[in-house]
Amino acid sequence: MQLDIVSDTICPWCLIGKRRFEKALRQRPDLDLTITWHPFQLNPEMPAGGMDRREYLDRKFGGPDGAERIYEAVRAAGEAEGISFAFEEIERVPNTVDSHRLIHWANREGRQDAVVEDLFRRYFIDGEDIGDHAVLVGAAAEAGMDGEAIAARLSTDEDVERVRGAANEASRMGVSGVPCFIFEGRDAVSGAQDPAVFLQAFDSLGTVGMGAEAMAPAATP
Repeated sequence: MQLDIVSDTICPWCLIGKRRFEKALRQRPDLDLTITWHPFQLNPEMPAGGMDRREYLDRKFGGPDGAERIYEAVRAAGEAEGISFAFEEIERVPNTVDSHRLIHWANREGRQDAVVEDLFRRYFIDGEDIGDHAVLVGAAAEAGMDGEAIAARLSTDEDVERVRGAANEASRMGVSGVPCFIFEGRDAVSGAQDPAVFLQAFDSLGTVGMGAEAMAPAATP
């Protein structure tokens, strides 16, 4: 069974959704899934070098206090899944194109999940700037990729337009919020749904299509 996951590396609900999906998957250990991660950009107009997080919060939420009200629900949901979000450690909000380039390259080596997981940890737990090439090279090396080769590729424009095009195509296809889990190219679970929703998707695909999408609100990073 093919599963395509549309996600952004700075979306906290994408990490929560990943944990809930994994929880469901552990209840179906015999399920044969081929999983591919695809890019989405919550902030497509973000400058290439990213933005100071305080400035970002001021623009998007009117300051840290407004942001904290939004993130209160995110923290609670994260704690329920064993995730200790450390938003206070994040100093910069990155442009995510380069992180998505790395995820794309990792797919060719069968290391996508490891890279995705490490990028989430570095950003949400350690507060690292995942737009920084040195951080991305570290994530690649930790996942078993050739760090020097990745550094060289990141210094070029290789696959920049491919990533942007894929993110735009996801929007054109109707993906308006992430995470979005697309089964067999036709049935979608949108949002960080409870494991029961994923279990229903697994079982339904064994017989008939799921029909309408299971929808949940998109997260704001």
